[in-house]
Amino acid sequence: MKVVCNSSPIINLSAIQRVDLLNKLYGDIFIPQAVYDEITIAGAGEPWSSEVRDLNWIKVKTINNKSLVKALTLDLDNGEAESIALAEELPADLILIDERKGRIIAQRLGKKCIGTLGILIDAKNKGYISNLKPELDNLILKSGFYISDSLYNLVSKTSNEL
Repeated sequence: MKVVCNSSPIINLSAIQRVDLLNKLYGDIFIPQAVYDEITIAGAGEPWSSEVRDLNWIKVKTINNKSLVKALTLDLDNGEAESIALAEELPADLILIDERKGRIIAQRLGKKCIGTLGILIDAKNKGYISNLKPELDNLILKSGFYISDSLYNLVSKTSNEL
């Protein structure tokens, strides 16, 4: 399975010390150069910055289709645009992306998408984490991840934790 990841799932999972779930669930993860730069240069000094540099299962790829990236950046930031373009080029089976607009565009291009919450649900379903609620609480507290009460309750209910 080929999986492309945008910066937000890496940053959010790193903030709760669960970035390892990406490798456990999906093996090697591909990121475009813009995502690598966003995490390691713009995020210099943050814990996830050195993690991305040190993890050999995160593979940085250069985008060839610059015109697609340019078209996508009309609606998305550069990292999201390059992630979607990379998913098209590989082609990827899955894009890990939290931003709603990016997910909508990727889905219109026929790509399957999940975000940080979907990753945590996958991890629980596959036995990599035993309880989802503490992970959700950590995500909210440590990374400032916004989850509406209704979504929090839905995710908890779906995971049989209500």
